[in-house]
Amino acid sequence: MRRICLITGASAGIGAATARLAAERGYDLALNYRTDHAGAAAVADDCQAAGAQALLCPADVARPDELSAMFAAIDARFGRIDALVNNAGIVGQTAGVTDLTHDRLRRMFDVNVIGAMLVAKETVLRMQAQGQGGAIVNLSSAAARIGSANQYVDYAASKAAIDIFTKGLGEEVAPDNIRVNGVRPGLIETDIHAKGGEPDRARRMAHMVPIRRTGSAQEVARAILFLLSDEASYVTGTMLDVAGGR
Repeated sequence: MRRICLITGASAGIGAATARLAAERGYDLALNYRTDHAGAAAVADDCQAAGAQALLCPADVARPDELSAMFAAIDARFGRIDALVNNAGIVGQTAGVTDLTHDRLRRMFDVNVIGAMLVAKETVLRMQAQGQGGAIVNLSSAAARIGSANQYVDYAASKAAIDIFTKGLGEEVAPDNIRVNGVRPGLIETDIHAKGGEPDRARRMAHMVPIRRTGSAQEVARAILFLLSDEASYVTGTMLDVAGGR
């Protein structure tokens, strides 16, 4: 039986790469996205070509009403969730702390922290009811360790919250055989840099990485799939850096 994996933010970047790899490795997929229907549909087509079922799940993870509708659709289609990749996240334009506004901070934490926690909550409730355990991978960032001064301190702070959430949730649900881990990507070639107003940021900063290059979404996806897999059966509450040694 193919396991069911929910991936949030699955229309592009790390989420899309993870969905495609998960399909190849035997998962059926619930693919969440907020606005990029065309991107999510293209990912779904690729997953189906690899033999997976793929359900498109439009929802803003910061809106509880939309999350409720999303989980209802997953329940109706699959009746279970075995794995979660808690990937949806946003970044703001490059700015110093003195330039941050309440609206920006509210949106950042609504999506990156509160949304991720609510998605995990709903997933855990289903895994507990199923009684067969499961695996969750939360997407953090190397920024949580580095701080991203003069760039994205708010984003870094939101990802630091994900680190400690991963540790706490992992300990809470370990007795239910639900493993919770996190991945901290470093300078990865995705469009998140363009969304922050610096499309060439990753390549410009590659010299700061000990391995002397940027990473790919596929390299992060492989780490995520490892943590979801039975190969990581004794790993929980742990953060895995995929950052080239940075």
